[in-house]
Amino acid sequence: MKKRAFLFCVLLVFLVQVSFLAVLLVPDDPAGQDPVAVNEVVKTVEADWDEMWNHTNAAGLSYVVLDQNGVVRYRTRNHLSETVFQAAAHGDTILDVAPQGKTAGKVLIYNTAVKENASRRGRLFWGMAALLLLQAFLAACYFFYLERAVFRPFQKLRGFAQRVAGGNLDIPLAMDRHNLFGAFTESFDLMRTELKKARMAEAKANAQKKELVAKLSHDIKTPVASIRAAAEVGLALSESERMQDNYTQIIRKADQIHTLVNDLFAAALKELSQLPVIPADFESGVLFELLENADYLHRANPADIPECLLRADRLRLQQVFDNLFANSYKYAGTDILLSASLDQENGYLVLTIEDFGGGVLKDELALLKEKFRRGKNAHETEGAGLGLYISDYFMKEMGGELFVENGAHGLRACVKIAFSGMGD
Repeated sequence: MKKRAFLFCVLLVFLVQVSFLAVLLVPDDPAGQDPVAVNEVVKTVEADWDEMWNHTNAAGLSYVVLDQNGVVRYRTRNHLSETVFQAAAHGDTILDVAPQGKTAGKVLIYNTAVKENASRRGRLFWGMAALLLLQAFLAACYFFYLERAVFRPFQKLRGFAQRVAGGNLDIPLAMDRHNLFGAFTESFDLMRTELKKARMAEAKANAQKKELVAKLSHDIKTPVASIRAAAEVGLALSESERMQDNYTQIIRKADQIHTLVNDLFAAALKELSQLPVIPADFESGVLFELLENADYLHRANPADIPECLLRADRLRLQQVFDNLFANSYKYAGTDILLSASLDQENGYLVLTIEDFGGGVLKDELALLKEKFRRGKNAHETEGAGLGLYISDYFMKEMGGELFVENGAHGLRACVKIAFSGMGD
């Protein structure tokens, strides 16, 4: 239906342009009077020349009769040309009056075509103005159509692609199959779904790797500890110096293996700390857009954000908000209370995000920001236990902080963003 409307608008614009050109190409009506009526005027004036006070206008034209000295002897009405010069300037018909074959004066026949052409030009002017207004209206309608059907969906796709590139796979892309980008929108969201599944599989694989490393560490440490204990017993009972050296070497190698196993376990927990964070200065008003993008279900109240100059990585800050809102959606499913304030003493803008889900157990609060750790109430909800860990890492890299605590209504997250100056 929208495509038909678009084609109709294009066709209508074309027809308006053709009409506009047609009106411009229509020639003006030629100036002049009816020759028969003009001839009748001259004949009647010549016949009544000596008694012009009894002259009657039988032709229905407007004219003035002058004698040889330019004196008006007769006029059909006022406001006509009364000299030869005025008549010539106006384009009137000027004819000699010759009663009895001798020129006695002139008749100035008013040219009505000039007035008619002027009236026609006026109508043409207003017609052209109306056509131009119609074209401007159609152009505006076409622009708004492009804005809604092309530019706005493209902006959404571009923002969505940037967020996916930044690692945010939780927020779906609103689909509208009726616009020009409907098929692309659906394909993009399918891509996000598949990437999210791949990311979940990767997180699950990482968790399994962590469990495998822990299991292998335990399994390896047990026989190594047994070997070391046996070597210590052998060292204590050995009387030969050579045997004592051998047992000492076994103990050293057992300690070396124990250290390597601990290093392997520690290295497995450092892989997610390689995401780049590039802080930059920007106005605090940008937070409205970031929060609006994160709160795609519109569950948060509008917050009054103080004007100041912040220093943070906008992409990473968007990911922090996305993670916090996504957690609230998944685990609480309630309205969200937003508030903002300035901590000028420590140089932070503090943004508080609190849901109404009742919070978590007190002894779990300290564990929520750890890698692969989740609350006990989250075992039935999809998740990898990495959102708060990564968000905390991003805030530290940006010079800010992230605190998670139980508020008056539910879980409260305090995002402290460093600021470098006050607003105007």
